[in-house]
Amino acid sequence: MKTLTVEALCDEAKRFSIKESTYPEPALFGVTDGKAVGTYLEHKFAEFLQKNYKFQPGNSANGVDFPDLEVDMKVTSIRQPQSSCPFRVARQKVYGLGYSLIIFVYDKKDDAVKQSSILNIKHVIFVEADRTADFQITKGLLDIVKNEGNQDDLIAFMLERNLPADDIQLSNLAREILSNPPMQGYLTVSNALQWRLQYSRVIEYAGSIQGVLEIHRQVN
Repeated sequence: MKTLTVEALCDEAKRFSIKESTYPEPALFGVTDGKAVGTYLEHKFAEFLQKNYKFQPGNSANGVDFPDLEVDMKVTSIRQPQSSCPFRVARQKVYGLGYSLIIFVYDKKDDAVKQSSILNIKHVIFVEADRTADFQITKGLLDIVKNEGNQDDLIAFMLERNLPADDIQLSNLAREILSNPPMQGYLTVSNALQWRLQYSRVIEYAGSIQGVLEIHRQVN
């Protein structure tokens, strides 16, 4: 058995997506719960990989699907490309989630005659860890740094953006941004009990931005 690498994960994700996009699945017929569809695809992809690779499976304790690679798998509908992830610290909005994402974007089609569904995988995108921050937050902070803003300017901006952090955390974060500016992020990360991640922008930019890789795109 080969050891799974990020490169192999991406290659296999493309192969899996092409194959899955033609597979009729009766168990998904009529299912409208996006979480159920996501769980189905996550398990099926893991089984697909386990035929040829050895890797540590994810669990709720480590929080990501491929902990050895520091990569989490996300599955989302093309009609509303978003999902949730665990909230850890407000810093994630600025410096990223702390791990990379491999995102499967599907269009589910039900066949009433055959009583089955096909998950048409429209896109597979790999977002490197340092690109998983919030687009508008990082853009605004980087503009402030570029325009010779100071710590107070950064704190004021983060307060306006309702970053979920107290005064001490914001001060520490502002100092860190001045000494180590973040990379431009490409997710939209909304505040909630869990982060709400939205993927429209990475779908749009995949393949044209360093760190946002287009693994698979269905042409038709």
